[in-house]
Amino acid sequence: MGTQFYNNLKTALFLAVLTGIILVGGELIAGQRGLIIAVVIAAVANFASYFYSDQIALASAGAQEVGPDHPLFRIVERLASRAGLPMPRVYVSPQQAPNAFATGRNPKHAAVCATQGLLDMLDENEIAGVMSHELAHVLHRDILITSVAATIAGAISAFGWMFWWGGMGGRGDRRDGGLESLLFLILAPIAAMLTQLAISRSREFNADAGGAQIAGDPMYLATALEKIHYANQRIPMNVNPAFNSMFIAEPRNTMGSIAELFQSHPPLEKRLVNLIGRESTGLFSR
Repeated sequence: MGTQFYNNLKTALFLAVLTGIILVGGELIAGQRGLIIAVVIAAVANFASYFYSDQIALASAGAQEVGPDHPLFRIVERLASRAGLPMPRVYVSPQQAPNAFATGRNPKHAAVCATQGLLDMLDENEIAGVMSHELAHVLHRDILITSVAATIAGAISAFGWMFWWGGMGGRGDRRDGGLESLLFLILAPIAAMLTQLAISRSREFNADAGGAQIAGDPMYLATALEKIHYANQRIPMNVNPAFNSMFIAEPRNTMGSIAELFQSHPPLEKRLVNLIGRESTGLFSR
């Protein structure tokens, strides 16, 4: 009850902060008219992020649901039973960069997704380690916070572009609306990302540790993380940078963004130390 209450409180805080960014941006850029538009956008974004953030995230990755005949489904089914969780929906994204994420508003409405690149690159034990990490996010009820933050952060970026390309004027008769739109376009996603980063790294450490317990061996996830880390430095992933924090490892985005200056995940070495201890990390050095 304590953990659920704390996570609900964090979700409400994220909604308030990210909604505030939208409202302030609308008022600064276009005065009362911009504020009215911002209120509408914020209301839609909040509603969509709570009820449809999983569908938005899955669509962003081009994911397709798989059934009991798929090896990934069977791995997740076994791990969910071990963790005492309801069976989530299971998806595969065609992306070639190895990665995975979990989404949904609660364990009963959860979904997990792995990329085809991850399934091709890892062995069965390593896949189990990765999916255990994602199920740990579900168990810890991280998925709503992450999904809400990612969805509204994406809405903030879209909001800035709408004002920039829509040609809305500034406050009153001032003609600096274009400059204010540009500043909002640059600074608002950074503010949204910093809000996401406020909990992202500790959340990843906790999911690594919880995932190791679900999988039964921390080495499954440790070796998977190393392979994923180095592969993602070489293989770009076509996904909105606002969704970076949802993945098990930081994607290398093809879109390009100021977001690339901020890493939502802890460094690989620190994650390995968290999993298997400092004395063992030499096994993974290159």
